[in-house]
Amino acid sequence: MSETSDPANRIAELRGILLRHNDLYYRSSQPEIADVEYDALKAELAGLEEMHPGLAHADSPAATVGDDRIEGFVTRRHLQPMLSLDNTYNEGEVREFAARLERMFPGQRLAFTVETKMDGLAASLVYENGQLVRVVTRGNGTEGDDITHNLPCLQGVPRVLASVPGGFPVPSLVEVRGEIYMTFSEFRRVNAAREEAGEPLYANPRNLASGTVKQLVCPRDRSLRVVTYGLGQCEPEVPSTQAALNEALRSWGLPVGDFFQLVEGAEGVWEAITKLDEKRHAFDYPTDGAVVKLNDTALQREAGFTSKAPRWAMAYKFAPEQAETRLRDITLQVGRTGVLTPVAELEPVLLSGSTISRATLHNESEILRKDIRVGDTVVIEKAGEVIPAVVRVVLEKRPAEAVPFDFAACASGLGLDAERVQDQAAWRLKTPSEEQRIRRLFHFASKQCLDIDGLGHAVAEQLVTKGLVQNPTEIYRQTKEQLLGLEKFAETSADNLLAAIGVSKTRELWRVIHAIGIPNVGAQTAKDLARHFRSLDALMNATADQLLVTHVGSKGGISHESVIEGVGKIVASSIQTYFSDPLHRQWVEDLRSSGVSLVETQPQAAVVEGVAGKTFVLTGTLPALGRDAAREMIEKAGGKVAGSVSKKTHYVVAGEEAGSKLDKARELGVAVLDEAGLRALLGAVG
Repeated sequence: MSETSDPANRIAELRGILLRHNDLYYRSSQPEIADVEYDALKAELAGLEEMHPGLAHADSPAATVGDDRIEGFVTRRHLQPMLSLDNTYNEGEVREFAARLERMFPGQRLAFTVETKMDGLAASLVYENGQLVRVVTRGNGTEGDDITHNLPCLQGVPRVLASVPGGFPVPSLVEVRGEIYMTFSEFRRVNAAREEAGEPLYANPRNLASGTVKQLVCPRDRSLRVVTYGLGQCEPEVPSTQAALNEALRSWGLPVGDFFQLVEGAEGVWEAITKLDEKRHAFDYPTDGAVVKLNDTALQREAGFTSKAPRWAMAYKFAPEQAETRLRDITLQVGRTGVLTPVAELEPVLLSGSTISRATLHNESEILRKDIRVGDTVVIEKAGEVIPAVVRVVLEKRPAEAVPFDFAACASGLGLDAERVQDQAAWRLKTPSEEQRIRRLFHFASKQCLDIDGLGHAVAEQLVTKGLVQNPTEIYRQTKEQLLGLEKFAETSADNLLAAIGVSKTRELWRVIHAIGIPNVGAQTAKDLARHFRSLDALMNATADQLLVTHVGSKGGISHESVIEGVGKIVASSIQTYFSDPLHRQWVEDLRSSGVSLVETQPQAAVVEGVAGKTFVLTGTLPALGRDAAREMIEKAGGKVAGSVSKKTHYVVAGEEAGSKLDKARELGVAVLDEAGLRALLGAVG
């Protein structure tokens, strides 16, 4: 709270603060404060503007929907405004919401629906004559960004709506409102890959989902989902109740939430919210509250809307679980790409059922903004219920000897020659550290790269610390005598590693591209690049217009069209920046002189009829093939491998101990193959 007592000054201050946080949350997907802090600021502004109507403005952050539109996207106007919801953290305000509607409609026992409030990115799916024509973000409520091109990342979204006998007919035109989100399991998978590569972890599923879908090209190695819950424009008619609408959405093949209850009165509403609060921790997706709606759609229309929200709906938000503990130290982790990530080392504390001893601090700016110091008592919470994060410092418990954290001095004290590039949040090493070299070599030799059997982390550490390998490409210079000098290496182990190094020279091109460590280029993008360019030289020398086509609109707006599936503005920039470094170009020459294959050896159209263009999902243990080999066989035959089962899945390949994916396949009627069936389909029996 500002110390000023002048309402006009405080209102202006709050508007500036909220506009900044709106931009961070909606456009950058990098919020600096928790929802509860943001909501408190917004409530304070709304209260002041109500007390001083002469100071209120129609475009105030307290009276408008945040704007998620960003440069580079085509904007589309919603047929009906896409509004926000009033929200509360207070049981009494939920009960008053129900009571207010009962006063508005006296003599009626009102029914309400209570459903899960997903923590994601609001979007609208537009169908014409049952066909999906576009997907648009909420934007400013009136118009949003067209993200239809990122549909391949959105699992479970039907391209065509189909009605069931006796069900609500599919409208000729309908805007279906929904939320794009990322599951916890997918979020953990993405972060595990980043941790293995020594890259900074993402903060929570909501930010990652929003940041992913708001790229000009959605990364193909990430999976997002959608839940639908409402309608905008609908012709010819809307179902008569919210409950009927939920069933209509389900019958059309659209995904709906797992929790949906029809109740009566304020007491029924609160009982349902309490029940959801008990159940939500078992869900594999982020929830931050419950949405309460008046069930009767005719009464909804009568209740009407404010400028930014319906009067017949409200969100109750669950307060995040938090704990206090002491910050023992701040350490720096060195990633494979040279990024230094600060980590809070904590006195162990129990939070949300697990003991927490470390938490992310993200970057130097975050530490300075929150004024986090070693020795402080801090409040931590699980950001998005996944990664522990430091929320704030308990200043009244700060020890007198605590001093501001000096990032540069800490890095220097560790012998790290690092710098923070202007306009970037991260510090990076000017020259690789020993830890970075180890991570880089381990990545280079890993199964998802050149698959050098026997070159694990322990061996990579010895090779680097003994000065035998400085850059990953130097692994091809190793001799038997050098390997025999490593701990636990004898004749056989040295011969085996040399043989594995020799075999790696003939690996597929995509593995080489993935191995050299281009930022933002994962395994799937590496495969796309290999198929398109067919040689590492062609990729290394690719011009900007060979990666992206730039369009300038009539009003001067700039948009980009991907030349290669999976390659957008960020990836294209990463590729060109990487190969502009003379060191990386030298690596390519080192690989060439070592005899590593730098061209695509697979036929450009090595497809199998019945497999090309089909989507497969692998689950369980495949006894002979293994999942990596099965994936390669499918992709070489022209198929695609996805991470989750949906109506777009053509085959589920189920091995031993197949789990929920097999159940989902049976539920959706997706064809199920065992290993022998897959071999037969691929023409590889025996």
